[in-house]
Amino acid sequence: MFKSKINQIRTFFIIWMILIGVFEVNTPVHFLVLNTFLAYIPIELSFLLINPNVKKHNLLFWPIWVIWLLFYPNTPYILTDLFHLAQLQPYNAEGLIKLSTPMWISYTFLFVSAVGFALIGFDGLIKISRIIANKIKTNPSLGLTISIITILTFLSSVGVFIGRFLRIHTIYLFISPRLFITPLIKMWQPRMMAFVLLFTFIQLFIYWIISLIVSDYHKN
Repeated sequence: MFKSKINQIRTFFIIWMILIGVFEVNTPVHFLVLNTFLAYIPIELSFLLINPNVKKHNLLFWPIWVIWLLFYPNTPYILTDLFHLAQLQPYNAEGLIKLSTPMWISYTFLFVSAVGFALIGFDGLIKISRIIANKIKTNPSLGLTISIITILTFLSSVGVFIGRFLRIHTIYLFISPRLFITPLIKMWQPRMMAFVLLFTFIQLFIYWIISLIVSDYHKN
């Protein structure tokens, strides 16, 4: 079952990237090709981390976890792409939403990439948080797991801010980290913290919804 789910996600990703490249390359949401790819990288890394052969070996788990942590903000970041729906100019002269097939195709690509990959990525974050909780303490409490999830979502929200407003992509931190030391130090302002807290709330809200659905599924 574990491998089957991963193969489904991988297959969908490949097909989806091809479809985005074919249909959206010359549209207002052409950026989806890159952003969807970046959102998928931490998903693939999470598959490694939850692999039984990796998670039980600290020398493998923690280095991969650090890389995953650096790339993970790319996954919730894609939720902010929903603001680009305005570029589709959805309203006609009467102020009503247009019934334009190309517009709704772009809407579908944008919505599925943003919501779909964010949910898959956050599911991986939950599983990774549980693994870390078990490494910290045998038979960890739910509170410990939730605390780890909260910390990781807060850190990812900081990463989203860095990517969205400072325009610093993850790969830049590997190529030329010295160039971004000053912006990263100066970014801690009230408006930045307001965004981070709001985006952390959004991610924790997603976690709560996933928890409700999963718990209800097990009851039935």
